[in-house]
Amino acid sequence: MNGDIYLTPDPDANNYLKENPFGLLVGMLLDQQIPMERAFGAPYLLHTRLQQHYGKTLEPATIVALDEEQLIALFSEKPALHRFPKAMATKCHLLADRIVTDYHSETTAIWEEAPSGEELLSRLQALNGFGADKAKIFMALLGKRFKAAPAGWEQASDPFGRTNEVRSVADASSPEALEQIRNFKASMKAAAKA
Repeated sequence: MNGDIYLTPDPDANNYLKENPFGLLVGMLLDQQIPMERAFGAPYLLHTRLQQHYGKTLEPATIVALDEEQLIALFSEKPALHRFPKAMATKCHLLADRIVTDYHSETTAIWEEAPSGEELLSRLQALNGFGADKAKIFMALLGKRFKAAPAGWEQASDPFGRTNEVRSVADASSPEALEQIRNFKASMKAAAKA
């Protein structure tokens, strides 16, 4: 996969997300209750820890092969990959298991074999930790940044697929876009409180 992304200020982490579809999916999974940059920097850090401790890379089969305590330890090591490392390690394990079981360990099969945006939305929502909005945002990320979503993705991911708005990680192509996303989220929170 090749895309124009700026999901974290760390260029190595951004490049890793371009090269590892499962890492990108894990970043999206972790993108809740922590800053976006931290969530999308975590897969590269997890990959580094897997190499250091087990000589393995971040792939669905690698995660499934670890027992729960091993994965929790990797998530909890300082700095922790998430503010809730145990819960997110469990979600990551369930996500990996679904990909191994349903997609023969091929993460890209989730979107490459989806015949339509609606089907991709359904597939993403079936993944552990992916509700409607998260599924739509990830689909928009695939479509906007990687040109890797099937026909109809713009409509199926609405409002996140809109090309004239900067509102989610799907629009994170530069440091400036990242700031716009932060501002949009802050304005949405303020409007919700009003």
